[in-house]
This record gives sequence, structure tokens and C-alpha cells, in this order.
Amino acid sequence: MSMVVVSARIPKELKEKAKVYGIDISEVLRRALEKEIRKRELKEIDELLNKLRRELHGITTEEIVRVIRESREER
Repeated sequence: MSMVVVSARIPKELKEKAKVYGIDISEVLRRALEKEIRKRELKEIDELLNKLRRELHGITTEEIVRVIRESREER
């Protein structure tokens, strides 16, 4: 995986405290960004699933069976 450099401005005091506690700022930022991206991806998937459920709500079992049979017969 290729990497890029991202910079962020933080208060000087915050950086000093991170140094005192031995916090790897890059790792913390990387994990936070990964977590936020994952959260948004899951939200997007959830929205797509809800849309699909709404669109498929009116389809009966009989219609599904009919479409499957027609598809098999076309082969």
C-alpha cells in the first residue's frame, strides 16, 4: 500500500502532552481516520439496503418464483 503525507494543525500544548505520554500521533490519527471511514461506509451500505428493501417490498414470493423459472428456462 502506498502512503501519502497528511498534515494537521494542532495546539502546541496538545503536541507536548502527546510527547509526554508517548502517544504516536500518526498512529492515533490513522486509526481515527480508518474508524471514521468505516463508520461512513457502513452508513452508506445501510442506506442502500434500506432503499433496496423499500423497492423490493411489493414483490410477492410468486413473482420471485416465476422470474427464477423463466431465467432457468432461458438457459
